[in-house]
Amino acid sequence: MEIDEKTILKYLNEYFGFNSFKGNQGDAIKSVLSNHDTFVLMPTGGGKSLCYQLPAVMKQGTAIVISPLIALMKNQVDAMRGHFKNDSIAHFLNSSLNKTEIQSVREDVLKGQTKLLYVAPESLTKEDNVNFLKKIKISFYAVDEAHCISEWGHDFRPEYRRIRPIIDQIGRAPIVALTATATPKVQHDIQKNLNILDGNVFKSSFNRANLYYEIRPKTNASKEIIKFIKANSGKSGIIYCLSRKKVEELAELLRINGINALAYHAGMDSATRSNTQDQFLMEDIDVIVATIAFGMGIDKPDVRFVIHYDIPKSLEGYYQETGRAGRDGGEGKCITFYSYKDIQKLEKFMQGKPIAEQEIGKQLLFETVSYAESSLCRRKQLLHYFGEEYREDNCGNCDNCLHPKEQFEGKEYIVLVLKTILSLTGNFKADHISNIMAGKLTSAIKLYKHNNNGVFGIGKDHDEKFWNTVIRQALVTGLLNKDIESYGLLSVNEKGKEYIKNPFSFMLSKDHDYENGEENLQDSHGGTSAVDTILFSMLKDLRKSISKKINLPPFVIFQDPSLEDMAIQYPITLEEMKHINGVGMGKATRYGKDFVDLIKKHVEENDIERPQDMVVKSAVNKSGLKVSIIQSIDRKMSLKDIADTKRLNMSGLLQEIEAIINSGTKLNINYYIDEVLDEDHQEEVFDYFKEEAQSESVQEAIDVLGEDEYSEEEIRLMRIKFISEIGN
Repeated sequence: MEIDEKTILKYLNEYFGFNSFKGNQGDAIKSVLSNHDTFVLMPTGGGKSLCYQLPAVMKQGTAIVISPLIALMKNQVDAMRGHFKNDSIAHFLNSSLNKTEIQSVREDVLKGQTKLLYVAPESLTKEDNVNFLKKIKISFYAVDEAHCISEWGHDFRPEYRRIRPIIDQIGRAPIVALTATATPKVQHDIQKNLNILDGNVFKSSFNRANLYYEIRPKTNASKEIIKFIKANSGKSGIIYCLSRKKVEELAELLRINGINALAYHAGMDSATRSNTQDQFLMEDIDVIVATIAFGMGIDKPDVRFVIHYDIPKSLEGYYQETGRAGRDGGEGKCITFYSYKDIQKLEKFMQGKPIAEQEIGKQLLFETVSYAESSLCRRKQLLHYFGEEYREDNCGNCDNCLHPKEQFEGKEYIVLVLKTILSLTGNFKADHISNIMAGKLTSAIKLYKHNNNGVFGIGKDHDEKFWNTVIRQALVTGLLNKDIESYGLLSVNEKGKEYIKNPFSFMLSKDHDYENGEENLQDSHGGTSAVDTILFSMLKDLRKSISKKINLPPFVIFQDPSLEDMAIQYPITLEEMKHINGVGMGKATRYGKDFVDLIKKHVEENDIERPQDMVVKSAVNKSGLKVSIIQSIDRKMSLKDIADTKRLNMSGLLQEIEAIINSGTKLNINYYIDEVLDEDHQEEVFDYFKEEAQSESVQEAIDVLGEDEYSEEEIRLMRIKFISEIGN
């Protein structure tokens, strides 16, 4: 059709309500309207759907949109119908429809009323659908989520590779391939497989400046997630987990802690999944906990955070999933919890797959690990991965730029890496090079006899992780090339060879060490999980003054771990106080008021932003054991019998009882103590704790009272009696 700019803008405004195009949308739409094969690479939120929706409305015939998910099709059809008076403008044809519904769809298409027909790749191959599509005028084919074509893409689907032969069978029309994520390698795969290498390519920048990227060590991840969500109350978010089991566990934990969340995964029936997605879109729920089955093409512009409980299998998956945050250009926080143990689990899952698939999977995982552990700007690394150069030194919106790691002069290390790679016959992967330099003897090094090479162990003062860091930073700055086709083999390019001749200052950053507890990054709100030492000291002074006033040892009021938790959590109400470690309702009511008043004043005077989730309740009902122990003691059961029935040893049972009385519950175990200690001995230990004890230490009591006289168990029993009667 003849392209007239005015007419295109008239259609855009009339049907979609926009006055202008975003980025290179306009050029891509003109290409489709001119019947050219077209490749559109646009990040999530860039408006790629419009690149086929508008031409479909303007052109004669029906556009066939090949889409991977039933939920996505329904979502897109509903959105399209919202722009038009008549529902027949868009339909889908998939396994969710019965025969009558399929017939109704076909009638609308044959009447020429349907401009967009969404089809799953599996439905496209069915003989009766092929025969039906041969009867209609097809304006063009749009292959959405086209990265599914490539084995190097993050969501490879074999049926996507059969699309081109089926198109040839139905009847040729222009092809539009669209994706929100593709490395140069994946882009080439898509164009080659669809036979559109000569098509027009429209590639937008992958930079999403509004997204904040952060990697956190995976310690207490569930608690951290609850804390984060409560600090962002009322905002929409998605949490991704790799397993269905973890999805359901985490969704339940969030609900227990007062967060409006639902689970979503492929194991649920389609009605439940569809209902959950609708509730999320309608804001009846705030948070979806999901496997990657959720969200592909989800049309919700105001998702404010995307959390990865488990690190994704590839950077493409990571980019695609984080891209669902802030599609409206507003705030979008992308928090990922990382542990190398998760990577090892993913590697185990690959075993048994074809060798080529394992090699691809390992290379994609290596890229993910490099990204997670690196201290370089997250944005710079992501864009480099997708073949785009980011020239800024500091993006100002990722954890590494906001909290930069220590830097050191790396000129000599870079030169050493480049020379090592050049000295080897043939090309090798980054982990192989780093092992050679660190002098780490692996089976691959023995196989290539690189342990006999002069460069073996040339950098043995540092480990292989250090050399991986150097290699990674040499790659990002363009001194090395990586051949993705050959699973990541490295070579020194002309720029690298020039650097060896004329080296210049090259500042390197230390990598993160998430596994060894070295990380204590502030969160994006500026708080940390460290104890407030000033408050802790004030709380100890308050405890001491109260203990003198009521003539009780300080530890009877609150033990040190409880004060430490207060100096981290800042409880300012009795309700919050009762959830502090070792407090409970009894102690909160009896002693809590002075403490919460002091904490509240400290928070206000110092303008402290405190963690919002004072409680992270456990999904596992551990309180059942405690209730059972209390009931058994009320019935005066022998403690030895209670221990046996609960499958605990005596020390373990006493630990449970201590936890019960330390949180303020009164227990009477006199009936049992009377069996093991006479009255004089009981009195001596009781008086010690009341008048002499400086702390609750059992060992100190034994030292003073004599180990020949008392066992540890007897002292613990009497300490329980003392705290229960005097403290509670």
